[in-house]
Amino acid sequence: MTEKKAGMEEKLWRKAGLTDSEYALLTKHMGREPNVVELALYAQMWSEHCGYTHTRPLFKHFPTTGPRIVQGPGENAGIVDIDDDEVLTFKLESHNHPSAIAPFQGAATGVGGIIRDILAMGAYPIASLNSLHFGHPGDRGHTRWLISEVVHGIGEYGNCVGVPTVGGELRFADAYKGNPLVNAMCVGYMKKSEIKKAIATGVGNSLMIVGNLTGRDGMGGASFASKDLEEENDDDRGAIQVGDPFMEKLLIEACLEVFQEDYVVGVQDMGAAGILSSSVETASKAGNGVEIDVALVPKREEAMRPEEVMISESQERMLLIVKKGMEEKVNKIFHKWDLHAVVIGHVTDDGMYRVLEDGKTVGEVPVWSLMDAPTYELVGEAPAHLQRTQSFKNSDVDVPDDLNQVLIKLLGSPDICSKEWVYRQYDHRVQMNTVVKPGSDASILRIKGRDKGVGVTMDSNGRYCYLNPRTGSQSVVVEAARNLVVSGAEPIAITDGLNFGNPETPDVYYQLEQAIMGLSEACRALNTPVIGGNASLYNQTPEFGAIYPTPIVGMVGLVKSLDHTTTMEFKAEGDHIILLGTTREELGASEYLDQIHGMVMGDVPELDLEEEAQTQAFILKAIRAGLLSSAHDLGDGGLAVAIAESCIKGELGAHIELDANIRADALLFGESQSRFLLSVTPDKADQLMDMAAEMGVEAATIGKVSTDKKLSIKNNETQLIDRDLALCADAFNTGFDKMMKTDG
Repeated sequence: MTEKKAGMEEKLWRKAGLTDSEYALLTKHMGREPNVVELALYAQMWSEHCGYTHTRPLFKHFPTTGPRIVQGPGENAGIVDIDDDEVLTFKLESHNHPSAIAPFQGAATGVGGIIRDILAMGAYPIASLNSLHFGHPGDRGHTRWLISEVVHGIGEYGNCVGVPTVGGELRFADAYKGNPLVNAMCVGYMKKSEIKKAIATGVGNSLMIVGNLTGRDGMGGASFASKDLEEENDDDRGAIQVGDPFMEKLLIEACLEVFQEDYVVGVQDMGAAGILSSSVETASKAGNGVEIDVALVPKREEAMRPEEVMISESQERMLLIVKKGMEEKVNKIFHKWDLHAVVIGHVTDDGMYRVLEDGKTVGEVPVWSLMDAPTYELVGEAPAHLQRTQSFKNSDVDVPDDLNQVLIKLLGSPDICSKEWVYRQYDHRVQMNTVVKPGSDASILRIKGRDKGVGVTMDSNGRYCYLNPRTGSQSVVVEAARNLVVSGAEPIAITDGLNFGNPETPDVYYQLEQAIMGLSEACRALNTPVIGGNASLYNQTPEFGAIYPTPIVGMVGLVKSLDHTTTMEFKAEGDHIILLGTTREELGASEYLDQIHGMVMGDVPELDLEEEAQTQAFILKAIRAGLLSSAHDLGDGGLAVAIAESCIKGELGAHIELDANIRADALLFGESQSRFLLSVTPDKADQLMDMAAEMGVEAATIGKVSTDKKLSIKNNETQLIDRDLALCADAFNTGFDKMMKTDG
C-alpha cells in the first residue's frame, strides 16, 4: 500500500512538471509531503515561466540603472523619466506556446496581458507593439493560417480595447515553423506621483479580485509555457486563455478611477499562474503572509477545485491590496463600471501562504519558499553548426549576373517587403497621439499638452543570433537604437524578450548565456539599461527542433521636441544623399545570402560599439539642429534596399555614384553595421559634412534625389542598378499580399 502511494505521488509531481530533486527540496521546505493543492502551488511558482530557473542567474549581467531609470526589473514593468514629472512604463511579454495551439486567442490574450502589466503600474496604456516570427509563408497551409489568426487576434483585441497598435516586426525562417513566436509590448504614461507597486503591505488589509470571473481557461499556463511544445492535444488547449477586450476596457477605466483615491496600497496583474502568482509576489515583497478563501472567488464554472481556482489564468482580472475599511468604496467604483470587486482574503503577519475553502485550510506553505525556485547554472557548449557556418567565405558564392533582379527579389522578400497587410488591420490612430505611424523605422507618439514625444520600436534578428549569439544580440540592441535615433528619439532603455529552445541542452544554454552577454554589452555602450523583460524557453518541437536563439528588444526613446521628428522618405528633388559609416566586403548572415543563395551562413558583420554610439550621437545632434530632410538606417538588404525604401516612401528617384573597391553584391546588399542613409537640402550639406568631420564620423555624399522616378546606382562608372521606381514599389508594396493570397 505504501509503495503504491509513493508511486502515485511521484507520478503526480512529475506530471506537474517538477523534478525529483525539486520535489525533495519542497518537502524539505515544508517539513512534510505536500497535498494536491500545495503541489500545484509549487509546480506553478517553480516553473521556468514564473521562477526563471535557468535565466535568473544570468540576469546579473544586465545593466539596470541610469539617470532616467525610475524603476528597474522586479515590478510588473520598468519606468523611465521623460522630464516634467512625467514617466513612461513599458514591458514586453511572450505568448508563444498558446499562440502555436490557438493562435487567435493566444495572440489576443498576449496583448491583454501586457496591457494589464502596464495598468498595474498605475499608468494609462498609450501604445502596443508586437514582434512575430513564423515559418516561411511559402507554406500555403498551416503557416499562413497561423499568421492570419495571430494578426487577427492582435487587431481584434487592441482595436476593441482602445490601445493603438503602432509598430513591431514580422520575420520568417524555417526555424519557427513548428514554434512561432508572438511577443507583445505595451507602453504606458503617467505622472511620477501616480506610480503603483505590487506589494501587500498592512496586516489586515484586504485582497480584492476585480474584473472578470474565474474559470478553467488558462489552466496550468505557466507550466505549459515551461516545457517543450508537443503536438497539439486537448490538454494543451486547456492552457489557452480566452480574452474579452470590452471587459478589459472597463477594467482599465475602473482601475484608473480607483487609483485616483487613497484606497489601494498595492496592485498586481493576474497573468501567469493567476491568483497564486499575483498574491505570492505581493506578499513576498512586503515580507508578509496572505490567506485566500477560494470559495469567495467569483467563478464562471461550477465545482472548481481549490488548485484550479488558484492557478487559473482567466483574463481581465487584477488583484488589489485595499486598505482595511475601504473595501466598499472600491466596490462602488467597480460596480459603476459593471465589474465585480470582491474580498477574497487578507494580509497576515505570519509569512505563510494559506489557501482556504469555506474557511477550512486546504493548503499552507511558507511564502518565501514559493518565491525561492531553485536555479540552474549550466555549462554551455558552442553549437556544432558554428564550425560549419563560420567557415563561409565570400568566394563561396558568385556575384549574380542581374543585380537589378536581385534588388527586386529582395524588396519583395518576406522579411523586407511592406507589412501593410498586417498593420492595416490595426487601429494605430485611436487616442489621437500617433505622429509617425507603422511602416517607418520607429513609431512616434506625442505626449498630449507637451511639445515632446516618445519613440517606440521592437527588433530582433534570429538569423544573426543563430550564427553568432553574442555579436548578433549586440546588433539587435543597436538596430533598435538606430530606428529610434533616425526618427529623432534619444534611446532611453530597453525591455527584452529572451526566446530560446530547451536551456537544459548545452548548445541552447550557450546561446542563452552569450546572448545575454551581448545584450548587456550593447546596452552599456549605448546607455540604454534593461528595466524589465521576459524569458520564454523550451521553444522547440520534436519535428523541427529548437527555434533560432531570438532575443527581442523593445526600446523607447524621448523626442525632446516634435519638430525633431524625422522619417525615412526622400523629400525633395536635388537633396543630397549622404552615406554614413564604412561599407565592408561582408556577405555573412545577410538577407541577400539567405534569399538569393539559399544560405544561412557566415559570421555576422563586424560591430564596433564605440563607433556605433558616436555615429548615433551625430545623427541625433544633426536632427536637433534641423539639418536633415530624412534619415534611415541600413539593415536587412543593405545599401541598395535602404535607398529603394527611401525612394518608394517618398515617391522620388535617386541617382547614386559610388567609388568602392569591393565586389558588387557586398557593396549593394551586404549588411555592414553602423551605417545610415541621410538626405539634406543643398544649402545645409556643407554644415552637415563639417559636423561629421568634427565628430569623427565617416560621411560621404553619394548622390542626389530626383523626380524621374528611377533608381540608378553606379560604382566607378559601372552601372549596377537601373530600375524604374514603379517596379521597385510594386515588389515592395505587394510582396506580402501575394504571399497571403489563397491558391488559385
